Amino acid sequence: MQAEQGWVLDAAAPSTQRSARLLAGEGLVETATRETRAELSAWEGRPVRWAVRLTAAGHDLLAYAGVRPAPSPCVPGPGERLVELAPSQMAALRVFIGLGGQLKSPPAPGLAGQVRTSVYDRGTRRWRLHLTQEQMESAAYGFWLHRLTGSAAEANRFGRDYKVQFAPKSKGSGSAAIS
Repeated sequence: MQAEQGWVLDAAAPSTQRSARLLAGEGLVETATRETRAELSAWEGRPVRWAVRLTAAGHDLLAYAGVRPAPSPCVPGPGERLVELAPSQMAALRVFIGLGGQLKSPPAPGLAGQVRTSVYDRGTRRWRLHLTQEQMESAAYGFWLHRLTGSAAEANRFGRDYKVQFAPKSKGSGSAAIS
């Protein structure tokens, strides 16, 4: 029954039991009822005093946490540059990525993947990405769109830090310039 249903039994270390109580308080694990403990005791051939298993939310948290890469040395690949974005910049970039399919000028190839796998550095309070020049220009376009609908701070900071800004060309030319 234990393996089938994912129960962690009282044989776990005391520190695990304390952690399990905290997780139960967050709704991430459920504690076995008296009836379930009796079934587990019969299965184990010994008294089981407590048992816990993941709830649906606990499973979802593990899946959600699994999409985030473990912090690793940030070494840009060939043709990439380390870019560190403030939380407000990352929020604006995520909106741009999310609208990709609706835009006439969608995000550059690979930009969505870089945003998805970015790592948050708690020390600098910045999101770390490795972007190509094309992806940086695309991000600058996203920040320009954000500037027109909300705040200019994100575009200004990106332009100041990385010397990449989107600026539409003069009327009638039909294209834009990146400086």
